[in-house]
Amino acid sequence: MNRARTAIIIGGGIAGPATAMALAKAGLEATVYEARPDGADGGGVMLTLAVNGIDALRTLGADAAAVAAGFPTPQITLRTHTGKRLGVTSTGGALADGTVAHTIRRADLYQALHSQAVARGITVLHGKRLVGAQEHPGGVRATFADGTQAQADILVGCDGVHSTVRRLIDPAAPAPSYAGLLNTGGYAPAVTVPAAPGSYEMIFGKRAFFGYATAPGGQVWWFANIPQRREPKRGEAEAVTAAQWRQRFAEIYAADAGPALELIAATPGFAPMTPIHTIPRLRSWHTDRMIAVGDAAHAPSPTSGQGASLSVEDAVLLATSLRDIQPAPAAFTHFETLRRPRVEKIIKAAARINNNKAPGPAGRLARDLILPVILRATANAKSAREVYEYHVGWNEPAAAHGR
Repeated sequence: MNRARTAIIIGGGIAGPATAMALAKAGLEATVYEARPDGADGGGVMLTLAVNGIDALRTLGADAAAVAAGFPTPQITLRTHTGKRLGVTSTGGALADGTVAHTIRRADLYQALHSQAVARGITVLHGKRLVGAQEHPGGVRATFADGTQAQADILVGCDGVHSTVRRLIDPAAPAPSYAGLLNTGGYAPAVTVPAAPGSYEMIFGKRAFFGYATAPGGQVWWFANIPQRREPKRGEAEAVTAAQWRQRFAEIYAADAGPALELIAATPGFAPMTPIHTIPRLRSWHTDRMIAVGDAAHAPSPTSGQGASLSVEDAVLLATSLRDIQPAPAAFTHFETLRRPRVEKIIKAAARINNNKAPGPAGRLARDLILPVILRATANAKSAREVYEYHVGWNEPAAAHGR
């Protein structure tokens, strides 16, 4: 009887449990190793789980808890800093059963996926910070900061934008690229805003970008993107006190119409301000025994609304590739060949939007004239359908996915 293939999953955030569940469905025994001693659920505020991400979770039988933890956000209204409506854009249409994109707290999505992975018998070990890995003919050996080691057939890096696995795969890989924006957000209770529940309002402020949506029960979820040309050092932005940021917000949003200042004032505490990073194009996502997926390989900015969804897509496609194609290097090559064009196109589109978030006066004028035309032209464009209608057929052979 053949031994089951094994996998080390590095990173226990969103991509890690999803990848572990997908590999288990494909017949591999996966163990998740998370660096934080108390889990990976503390970072970020909320995110959008697009319909393509929900569809990928559904393939794994893991969508119900995630959808239940969020609320539908099917569209976005875009406005100028004066309150002028630029247009409305969809967040991706609906699946066959009517399910649309959902906004969910990052911590809740983490918990939903982590709980399901554990319930399926997947082992998740905390306090395991990867410091090295050595490949050999029989597999790969991972070494952790606490001195322990783990052995498996393959190692999958789900360890995010500051991935250790990416550097082990290619020591010359480029560092994460700073997007020129700082990000934070929070939850404001009992504030009445001029937006229908479940509909995002996003404002191109005079000095910074602001977005919000009303959740069931009336709580308003908001985020802020603050331009800063100089990339802060690790921990620098997070070290600025909440009181100091509130003072800066008062200055940044003073000239803008909309409820930004009221929402920020009503929020007891907001997430630490963190720089937004993306991943430049890597030479390769894998070696013979190690591969990077999700944000470790191709992090888009949050503007894309696709980070979590692409990670879950990766999990499903990697699992079907390993299920149907051997040896592992051939499966990795198949996976990377299929994924690169899709994810790099999404990353480039999000970068263009970032450039419009805080332009100068001439840039604002051009944006406000051109954006309504673009929104109308792309409402049902093929490029939008390609993003949201993407589907990995689990029952199809892996070789068919590229057709």
